[in-house]
Amino acid sequence: MREVPRTVWLLACGTFVNMVVSVSFAYTFLYLTGPRGLGSGQAGLLSGVAGVGLVAGNFTGGWYGDRFGHRRVLLAGAAVSGLVLAAVPLLPTSLLFAALPLSQYASGVQRAANSALVAVIVPEGARRQAFAVVRAAANGGFTLGPLLGALVATRFSYGWLYVAEGLGSLGLACWTARVVPARGAAVRGRAVRVERGGVWAALRARPAVLVLLPAILVIDVVYRQQYSTFPLFLADHGMDARVYGALLAINGGVLLCLELPVAVVLRRRSPLRIVGCGLLLVGGGYGVLLVGAGVGAAVVMMGLLTVGEVLYKTTATAYVADQAPEHVLGRFQSLYAGVSISGVVLAAPLGGVVYAAAPGVLWPVCAGLGVLAGGAVLLAGGRTAGRPVAVAAEVPHPRRPHPSRPRGAAPSAPLGAAPPDPPSA
Repeated sequence: MREVPRTVWLLACGTFVNMVVSVSFAYTFLYLTGPRGLGSGQAGLLSGVAGVGLVAGNFTGGWYGDRFGHRRVLLAGAAVSGLVLAAVPLLPTSLLFAALPLSQYASGVQRAANSALVAVIVPEGARRQAFAVVRAAANGGFTLGPLLGALVATRFSYGWLYVAEGLGSLGLACWTARVVPARGAAVRGRAVRVERGGVWAALRARPAVLVLLPAILVIDVVYRQQYSTFPLFLADHGMDARVYGALLAINGGVLLCLELPVAVVLRRRSPLRIVGCGLLLVGGGYGVLLVGAGVGAAVVMMGLLTVGEVLYKTTATAYVADQAPEHVLGRFQSLYAGVSISGVVLAAPLGGVVYAAAPGVLWPVCAGLGVLAGGAVLLAGGRTAGRPVAVAAEVPHPRRPHPSRPRGAAPSAPLGAAPPDPPSA
């Protein structure tokens, strides 16, 4: 873990504090149907639109970062999200249909920019550990957040949840501005890949990434059934909310205990094989539900699901960052961030339709999709094993003198290669 820069540890501290107070989404439906007096249909529509805003922000945040700088975009996204959320209790109900999607969009932009910023700061070879540190901080904060949120909502009001989350986002922006100086957000100490074309040309040159992204989209829809149809399945088989809460506690506890050690132990292993095995475990977890519907089966299911998450989420994030050329690094991270959270919008409606029509079909479908996604990634990993990523050329970073050139001499680019773009904050 010594390879993880100090800046990333400081960013993780800010992420932890922010995640402790970022729990308003878990209580949005109760807030809208309770104090705001909306019907379940209107509340569901507004929650869905806000989820679309979150996904859209993840898909576009990296594009802004490549153009304006990932640090600036992170600060702007956190500031906009914080201001809007803090104002939610003061807004009339009609304005919530604009305010909540806007705040979620800004939050998604912030999330994508944060991933890209970590990828910029950390050199290849240490990114798995770095992303694991940030994810561990986020999971730790989210473990505490819902408990504190329930206390605040019952003792005071739901409105204070939005005020707290807004202040937390503003605090994260101030903390990031302090611990990540503008120069520190630029590419440092690495060779700069010079490559022509935009993001689609870069993706076509990396077929394994083109396989990985749709596989992550599929598995996220499968994975997030645990938050929608799975608790309904438990209730239909005589298990109440206490059982479901205990299963989520298993998920959080295993993540906190294993994610960092696993990232360190497997850091030299083939990333696509690790990701593929993780996707297979997620599918296998839902496959366990075909055996029985008791507490034991549910515990095994959640254990397999969580170990699969440990294997694939951090590794896939780092792999996409390692594959990205510098000029589209943010857009690569944005594409991954978008597909990795699309289940927030797609999982409940798709799973709900299948479960309502044929409850016995949902888990075989989830297991089969997990196997297909994992198999596709493993196959892509086998095809690209030992094959270097095609780039036009590599030139030394301007901050590092070329070994064959005296210090202070002007750098020279290879014949036919364009000079590298200056790093942006």
